[in-house]
Amino acid sequence: MNKTTLIVTGILLSFLSFGQTKDSLSINFKASFDQFPLELNKQYITSIKDTVSITTFKCYISDIEVQYADKTVFKEKNSHHLLDVENPNSLQIPITEANDKLISKVVFNIGIDSITNTSGALAGDLDPTKGMYWAWQSGYINMKLEGTSQSCKTRKNQFQFHLGGYLQPYYAMRKKVINVNGNSNINIGIDISIFLAEIHLAQTHSIMIPGKKAMDLADISTKMFYLE
Repeated sequence: MNKTTLIVTGILLSFLSFGQTKDSLSINFKASFDQFPLELNKQYITSIKDTVSITTFKCYISDIEVQYADKTVFKEKNSHHLLDVENPNSLQIPITEANDKLISKVVFNIGIDSITNTSGALAGDLDPTKGMYWAWQSGYINMKLEGTSQSCKTRKNQFQFHLGGYLQPYYAMRKKVINVNGNSNINIGIDISIFLAEIHLAQTHSIMIPGKKAMDLADISTKMFYLE
């Protein structure tokens, strides 16, 4: 191999190496019921003996922050993600380049902050056509859980929990902090059974507006998220 060939080969290798990107660090959400993968329209039994079938589960995850053991912090820009069980791709969120640093915590909000709520019509996952926006007075629905249960004396035995609200005293966004202590992709479970374990569907089966009940259920919703 002559000198010219070596130079050309070196340039090509450098170019190829420059064009490659590191693997992404991702947060992977996995919806479940009693720690088994959630299947829509399948019957489950809650810990308080309600038989339920989940037809819809969506929620917003925003302002994702990764805290490293060396005290550095990565904050995702324009961080608004709609998780939708009907769209498995939405449950995997690549957020930054992977590295060897030890991750101590991941922090995120369940819901949408007040500034974003008042910013007018937005695109992407915040597009109102996603079915997660009430109106400018009420803003975004932070979490939507719908299904059926014989315990609900409603039309077609339906229950509907649309949790949101961005104005005080009914500001329903919640922060979640999860300890990680690892340096690979972050797997976070969302166990719907934990939420329904604290709700008697015969008495509470429809929350559709901001208010105290939505605030109470928003508190409960934080318990569903855990490190797998």
